[in-house]
Amino acid sequence: MKIFFATYSVWRVSSILFLLFFAAGLASVACAGVMPPLIPMEDFFRNPESLVFRISPDGNKLAYLKPWENRMNIFVRDIEGGEERRITSATERGVDGFFWKGSDSIAFLMDKNGDENFHVFRVKLDGGEPRELTPFDGVKARVVDDLEEDPRHMLISMNKDNPEVFDVYRCDLETGDMTMIAKNPGNIVGWMTDHDGRLRVAYETDGVNVGILYRPAEDKPFETLRTISYRDDFSPMMFSFDNRNLYVASNLDRDKTAIYSFDPEKNELLDVIYENPDVDVERILSSKKRKVITGAVYTTDRTRCHFFDLDRKKLQDDAEAKFPGYEVAVTGMDDDERRAILAVHDDRLPAAYYLFDRLTGKLEKLGSAMPWLKEEELARMKPIEFKSRDGLAIHGYLTLPGGVEPQNLPAVVIPHGGPSSRNVWGFSPEAQFLANRGAAVLHVNFRGSTGYGKAFWQAGFKQWGRNMQNDISDGVKWLTDSGIADGKRIAIYGASYGGYAALAGAAFTPGLYACAVDYVGISNIFTMYESYPPYWKPMLEMQYEMVGDPVGDKALLEEISPVFHADRINIPLFVAHGANDPRVKKSESDQIVEAVRRAGHDVLYMVKEDEGHGFRNEENIFDFYRAMEGFFRKHLNLR
Repeated sequence: MKIFFATYSVWRVSSILFLLFFAAGLASVACAGVMPPLIPMEDFFRNPESLVFRISPDGNKLAYLKPWENRMNIFVRDIEGGEERRITSATERGVDGFFWKGSDSIAFLMDKNGDENFHVFRVKLDGGEPRELTPFDGVKARVVDDLEEDPRHMLISMNKDNPEVFDVYRCDLETGDMTMIAKNPGNIVGWMTDHDGRLRVAYETDGVNVGILYRPAEDKPFETLRTISYRDDFSPMMFSFDNRNLYVASNLDRDKTAIYSFDPEKNELLDVIYENPDVDVERILSSKKRKVITGAVYTTDRTRCHFFDLDRKKLQDDAEAKFPGYEVAVTGMDDDERRAILAVHDDRLPAAYYLFDRLTGKLEKLGSAMPWLKEEELARMKPIEFKSRDGLAIHGYLTLPGGVEPQNLPAVVIPHGGPSSRNVWGFSPEAQFLANRGAAVLHVNFRGSTGYGKAFWQAGFKQWGRNMQNDISDGVKWLTDSGIADGKRIAIYGASYGGYAALAGAAFTPGLYACAVDYVGISNIFTMYESYPPYWKPMLEMQYEMVGDPVGDKALLEEISPVFHADRINIPLFVAHGANDPRVKKSESDQIVEAVRRAGHDVLYMVKEDEGHGFRNEENIFDFYRAMEGFFRKHLNLR
């Protein structure tokens, strides 16, 4: 079972998704001979105009995020017209996520200054202030089940009694009372309910093995179904609609994760629901109204769906027919499945949202994330593939500036966070921002990235700073050998693990890059382990096997930790961090900045006191990218 850690998306618009470049389309752009106008930095990174539209269960109202006082807040309006109303008043930190709780109230989550101790709130639409349901300092809350059929309660897990583990509570939304319904014995790292909101599946770990626990009813004890190595995947995704069987994602005895039906009473896999020969299957789609699974989602060069259900396929076909050439995602429907929210996007279009009435065929535009950007002025993102030095096929994405020949360009390589994550095709504000300034932008899905099967993921074990870094370096070589990039004007920039990769690139291959930017990155593997938030401690043994043991692999960790090689970093370096980062402590940046300066080299260092693992407040985002723009303009000669 894969345990994801330290993943980071540098832009918080979660609903917007991110062959070869020798295509006629690129040639036609290049022949135009005129670069698009320089777009202000702020236009790429300012708060979206509107975002994440959700339809109420009864199909009569819409809720969505939009800025108020420079923070993202929740607004609601009737579908059939009427004035919009703001129902939250966040001024220090924007709303992180929200969902309808019935058709007359909304629940939402917020943290404080980026500490990721998310609290759960509820606000009624008939007036009044939001009520905090989890008012406990230093506690992280998660919604286990919103209990759609129970208007008064939700299931919430919290680490209130022990910061390392999460117990499950039934929360009374009217009184705020919390009743514990599952006490964590100390080794449970996740919980799952059936369609009636009954807690029936749990996940336990001893550090390197994951146990899947099951019970037929809440008055029965949990029993272990299977114990597997963390190197494998056996993940229950949802119950069948009769609450008897499970749908699971599994790569047991295979390389690519497939979706199976599974009988927990007999403890046996049944039918393969869907498999893809090239990539892992990520999730399944379902119809709550008709009580059927409707499709499976996977990502090759783009995110794609395979449909089992004719009604759901017809919805997709009808939606795509209205937006030829664009990707269309159905992001929500009302309980009757008559009205659907469509998110329309591509590599040059941030999400635009529409309300689609399936009965009448009426289509109404609801809003856009960034309507001030013009598609024709933005750059195309192309899937690419190259071979690593040891013959492994490495995939990624290349964004080239428009209006110029793709030759001898400055370039920025952006390794993703995680590292158990991957880049995907779609609109990337960073790629567009840099391409608009004349840079080629390369995203590399190096070994250790997820989605390409078990072997590719495991090929990254104990390869931080080694073969994982070599894959990134080989991507740079591919750029220069292709003639696209000027070898003297290449930068490396990343966040979280990507920040580590930027520091590793600067320390271990200093001649490859003209400069580097480390954003909330790791510099010292030993102190990274020591500073993990307490609720990550149960997974430490996995990390020791995946990255390196601080005792048994001491020499390896010294070899791959950039802070011990800071004297080799002789290129310009820009480091940025949030003071309240719970995943990668600010001390990781403090160490590398001090070490590089001690070695006699200057470092541009930015710290934001009201941020965590990446900046979310608009003014801080502007400061970061304004500094990056000046840094790259100076060292890459960007326009």
